Amino acid sequence: MSGGLVLPGGGDQGDQNGGISDGSAGSVSLALPLEIGAELDWGAEAWAEVRTRARRAGRAYVWLNLVEQRLRAVVNAILRPIYEPVHGDEWVVAAAGPAGHEWVQRAAAVREVSRRKGFLLDPADDNILSFLTLPQLRELVVQHWPCFEPYLDDRRELELALDELEVARHVVSRNRALSRTVLDQAERAAARLLDLLGSGPDYPSVNRLPVDVIEQLVADRYADVVGVYPDRVRLQRQLPAEDLFGGARRLDAVGIGLNLLVQNFSGRRLVRLAEAGCRVRLLFLNPASSAVRRRERELGLGRGELSRSVEMNIIHMRRVRARLRDPDAFEIRVFDETPRFTAYLVDGDGADGLAVVQSYLRKARGMESPVLILRGGPRELVQEEGGAATDSGRHGEHGLFEVYREEFEGVWADSRPVS
Repeated sequence: MSGGLVLPGGGDQGDQNGGISDGSAGSVSLALPLEIGAELDWGAEAWAEVRTRARRAGRAYVWLNLVEQRLRAVVNAILRPIYEPVHGDEWVVAAAGPAGHEWVQRAAAVREVSRRKGFLLDPADDNILSFLTLPQLRELVVQHWPCFEPYLDDRRELELALDELEVARHVVSRNRALSRTVLDQAERAAARLLDLLGSGPDYPSVNRLPVDVIEQLVADRYADVVGVYPDRVRLQRQLPAEDLFGGARRLDAVGIGLNLLVQNFSGRRLVRLAEAGCRVRLLFLNPASSAVRRRERELGLGRGELSRSVEMNIIHMRRVRARLRDPDAFEIRVFDETPRFTAYLVDGDGADGLAVVQSYLRKARGMESPVLILRGGPRELVQEEGGAATDSGRHGEHGLFEVYREEFEGVWADSRPVS
């Protein structure tokens, strides 16, 4: 066949010296690469798929990396003081014992290769512990559980969480497709592990919206926006009203009827919240104002339908206020301006503040409008190498949280109290 490579067919059909024959009987013809017709280009659908894979794998990798670093630090803090005084730099080998001889020697070999090839960029990583994988760190914990028991409450829960991470770890390490379900499971397991390992104040399980490691990495890109939802239904699946408002120290809300609070957080819970010291300021659109009638026309509602709904919400909040020992800590006001947004600012004066913000759309109810989740808190300054302190970008000068907090204060100043 012309344009092909011809190989000897065996026996005496080919050149006795193993050369290439002239294409006679007994030879095999191979097509040149261009004749195969392989398609190397990716279309839009293929690119979308690989980007989705990369985003999921990258997110899972950050969680896995964080858990591995945390577990490595715990192992170092607990086992090193026990073994190092006797075994020196080989304390990890001694801690692994005969059962772990094979994998600890493999880690030592990888360390030596990394030394020779210049892969050790940080001198602090020049130790065997830094080359142990997550399963190997887990093995050290299991082998020496009596040493860890005073610091870690539940061995079974720790091992179950590590088991849940194994699927994601295998998928990410081999660059295979990671489903959304497995990613969500891995994130929950990683967050639980960080709690169990004493991860500190940034990752407490009681946070109304735990700080996400991805959020921390890209905070300078998205200012203080940490979540976007197409509507309030999807928001409440991720962040129920109990998680948002429960335990709040301060709650400021402005909107037409404040249904997210009034209809999804019981009056009994509001009373307990206020009695526990939470200061509440609620701003409703005046149900007798012309702005309510314009909004009714926009939504195609009957005359008085929206105003009655707002009035009922205000009456319900007045009943809550009447049950408090300190009614002054629960303020209710109305405003007459055109409503532009609804916002719930939780603990807006502290480092753990959170805000739920929705703009009003002409033909969509509040339940159907897009939702922004904003993270409040003070700006952080970081010391750059060889330079002065600069804003980290976590909350820039024009963070959206501050914008809506200032808007709330402006409307509050022009509002009228409800007796």
